[in-house]
Amino acid sequence: MKTDQLNLNPLLGATTAYVARPETETAAAVILIQEWWGINDHIRDIAGRYAREGFLCVAPDLYRGKLAKDSTEAAKMMQALAIEDGVDTIREAVLETKRAYNVQKFGINGFCMGGTFTLAAACEIEEFSAAAAFYGDIPPEEKLKQLKAPTLFVAGKRDAWINAEKVKTLKEAAKKYDLPLEVVVYDADHAFFNDTRREVYDAEAAADAWRRVLDLFRKNLAIAVPTGA
Repeated sequence: MKTDQLNLNPLLGATTAYVARPETETAAAVILIQEWWGINDHIRDIAGRYAREGFLCVAPDLYRGKLAKDSTEAAKMMQALAIEDGVDTIREAVLETKRAYNVQKFGINGFCMGGTFTLAAACEIEEFSAAAAFYGDIPPEEKLKQLKAPTLFVAGKRDAWINAEKVKTLKEAAKKYDLPLEVVVYDADHAFFNDTRREVYDAEAAADAWRRVLDLFRKNLAIAVPTGA
């Protein structure tokens, strides 16, 4: 695996993206969206997992270099980040990744706050061929009905933020508009995929969710991606 940095220039100010590259060239990329902490070691680790599976992985820094020290600071930083700004940064990451690496197909995956931006971006940015949103907030119905990319939404039954009511709303909208959306709910808490947070990490649920994500991207990115590259 190799790592790079991309320079991005969204409308509200420059930022960078962390890039993990597989050993072999590929035309399939996953845009990885951070949790509310920022681009930390956990996000870089997930990017490396994608690279080892043969995908180029690009994680744009929505916080422009800032990293939350605790949950109070993370909450303030998340609340200060407008959806429009985050989606614009994601759009810039797609364009710059195309230019720098000649990528043909894109997926997007995000966790917590990143799940919110993943679902919003999948509704707005046509370049995405598939999306996997983990326990993020639900866009307004008028935006959600624009979803065209096959999408996996992952939730935890014990999640107090993305709770059963929100998941029900998402399922109802998917049925109403015949959206290409699969919802999977695990008997787990919010952030159960994060193996650096032992108080919520669920190894069994995380492994199954990761399998589903890889299956989604291998099927829908439509590029021959070697396993374990």
